Amino acid sequence: MTSPLRCRRQSFPCTAVAASTILFFSIAQLQAIDFNKEIRPILSNHCFECHGPDNATRQADLRLDLQASAMSVITPGKIKRSELIHRIESHDQDVMMPPADAKRPLTDQQRKLLTDWVREGAEYQQHWSFEPVQNQPTKRHRQDKWSQNRIDHYVYLRLKAEGLSPSKPADRATLIRRISFDLTGLPPSLEDARRVLDDPSEDALEEYIDHLLQSSAYGEHMALYWLEASRYADTDGYQNDRTRHHHVWRDWVIMSFNDNMPYNQFIIDQLAGDQKPNPTLKSQIATAFCRNHRINSEDGSIPDEWHVENVADRVDTFGTVFLGLTISCSRCHDHKFDPISQQDYYELFAYFNNNAEWGVGPNNGNSPPFIEIPESWPVIAADQNHPVAPEPLKLTNARKEAGNGLKRPQPGSAKTLMVMHDLETPRETYLLNRGQYNLPDKSKPLSPTIPSALNFAPDMQPNSRYELAQWLVHPDNPLTARVAVNRFWQQLFGRGLVESSENFGSQGTLPSHPQLLDYLASEFIHAGWDTKALIKQILLSATYQQSSDAPTHLIERDPKNELLARGPRMRLSGFALRDQALVASGLYVEGVGGPSVRPYMPPRIWRSISNNSYKQDTGDKLYRRSLYTYWRRTIPPPTMMNFNAAAREVCIVRTEQTNTPLQALTLLNNKIFVESARNLAERSISQGGDTTTERLQFAFQTVLTRLPTEQELEILQDSLEFFLTRYTEKTSEAASLIAVGESVANPEFDTTTLAAYTMVASTIFNLDEAIIKR
Repeated sequence: MTSPLRCRRQSFPCTAVAASTILFFSIAQLQAIDFNKEIRPILSNHCFECHGPDNATRQADLRLDLQASAMSVITPGKIKRSELIHRIESHDQDVMMPPADAKRPLTDQQRKLLTDWVREGAEYQQHWSFEPVQNQPTKRHRQDKWSQNRIDHYVYLRLKAEGLSPSKPADRATLIRRISFDLTGLPPSLEDARRVLDDPSEDALEEYIDHLLQSSAYGEHMALYWLEASRYADTDGYQNDRTRHHHVWRDWVIMSFNDNMPYNQFIIDQLAGDQKPNPTLKSQIATAFCRNHRINSEDGSIPDEWHVENVADRVDTFGTVFLGLTISCSRCHDHKFDPISQQDYYELFAYFNNNAEWGVGPNNGNSPPFIEIPESWPVIAADQNHPVAPEPLKLTNARKEAGNGLKRPQPGSAKTLMVMHDLETPRETYLLNRGQYNLPDKSKPLSPTIPSALNFAPDMQPNSRYELAQWLVHPDNPLTARVAVNRFWQQLFGRGLVESSENFGSQGTLPSHPQLLDYLASEFIHAGWDTKALIKQILLSATYQQSSDAPTHLIERDPKNELLARGPRMRLSGFALRDQALVASGLYVEGVGGPSVRPYMPPRIWRSISNNSYKQDTGDKLYRRSLYTYWRRTIPPPTMMNFNAAAREVCIVRTEQTNTPLQALTLLNNKIFVESARNLAERSISQGGDTTTERLQFAFQTVLTRLPTEQELEILQDSLEFFLTRYTEKTSEAASLIAVGESVANPEFDTTTLAAYTMVASTIFNLDEAIIKR
């Protein structure tokens, strides 16, 4: 029989590959080649596009992602009888694979790996993230005197295998600041910092962690990451980008994190709270998660087209947020790398296709279906523990009787919330050719079905969103818990154990510590999906509490800190930087929840895309936490975007950090940072003490938690003297500086002195240590 590889030369084209994808799960297993760790990345990057899951582009009827098909070109243990090896070793351009015109040949190392793998028997494995979660016991290394809990055991074993040692513990002031930002997104108060610094007991840090976990700021901070993943915004997007009223859902998220709602229930309520046996107001509010997508209300929009786009967004978000899979790649064709077909995509689509919506939005207000939020809905800031009793839900459907069109809410109503509510008669779902709304394949209606490759719990065959949510959190589902704990790890370390937190598929990165990932996932499930307990365990580990300072040779060897030989170090987000300035200055206005606010922004910033002008708030609203800033999708807040915030047009679970001059200009010149510097200067003068040294130490410690060294204090004193001299000569500049912002400078302070201290405070805000969580 002719080998399928001989049918045509173009049957083996490749895609880009990076040698770095050849990663090792465990150095202890170097003797045997592991398919998932070493072979699958090569095949996925070089072969799957034409010899993988996508039936439409498959050539020679060969699938190298399936063992049964691959054995037609592989004879296990027999190199000379394996056509695959013959092709990758050939120099004949009509025979060689990948083809010469692909311009990305295999490296010598990759060819050797494939050859050795075939020689060893060409064993296949299921993709690692589809394998059951394994909580494998680990013994403490005999030389390990470092570990504080089981997390550290896995890390220490990897470090020893790499010939490395952990870094020394971070000093307590650094840990206090690190923990505060990681749990609340805010700097520690001077009182808290001094209390923990003055307490030498081993329990001091744990008590501080417990204190922060009970603060309302914890829920606000955790909600921020969820808002970006959930594409939450205050407007609909697209050209009209009209205001929507969704802050009630945002406040529900904050409340859920603060109440430590079990993560599995958190998922179920957001996907299908309306379909629970006895839905409450809160569970119905939770389903607004599925309505956070953009909505088009432009004239001439075709309802059927935009209905498809809305549902597709829900499917894509579902796949990314909960499964860590690029399901959207299957909308137009079979997935080229993962076992998800186009039919699989539209069978998932069917779960989200029955919402009673029209597709395009009204001219004003929220888009049906929506619920009315009663006046009794608690103001979270007033009473965090106020119970919400189940109440009858008033729901507005998307259509009235035929011909009556869309029922619209009252213009500008803030008492409604867009939610999920299925039609009594389900919509027909069809496979859409090329993903086009107007090209349905009506020969075969599709029913809600889990992709066969993801059928981890054969006893469950979900038929509704509620059953889909239950399947998602089933203990046998290996993806949900892995994806969740990986993102929590990413929040704390800046990099997940799986770096590609959005992609646990074949094209994603492999876990740096797979046994640790599975241990955390298993513990998360068996501890009742307790988010606070998981995060506390990580924070108490020696791994987390390492110093982030590292010698040059370690940084060069492991620039991304993949091996975890040092503590986390990353730049603060734009949200945290602004909030840090507000807290340090004393301007920060506490209070949880409520409508979004409009702080300082350029007044004409919206004119570039509409005739509307940005209307700035006044008073306390200017100084609320950045989480509550009004988010317009077409023009998001520039302070946040300059520091790589997600635009929230689509689901984003991982953002990259960049360095640009705009960031320095923002911190130096943005009105809120200048005003905060002046207010910190006032605090330093009035609360710091009577001497220059005491005042400078107060300002420095307020921002950085620790006291300045003698050298740092000398630099600050020199800077203060410089600015005192400057503003003595330029009194008008001093007056202009301290007049920035709505808050009024204390008239009791000398203008020149206050301006000089303001510039020193600004200098402190711009220090690397102030900008970086280290």
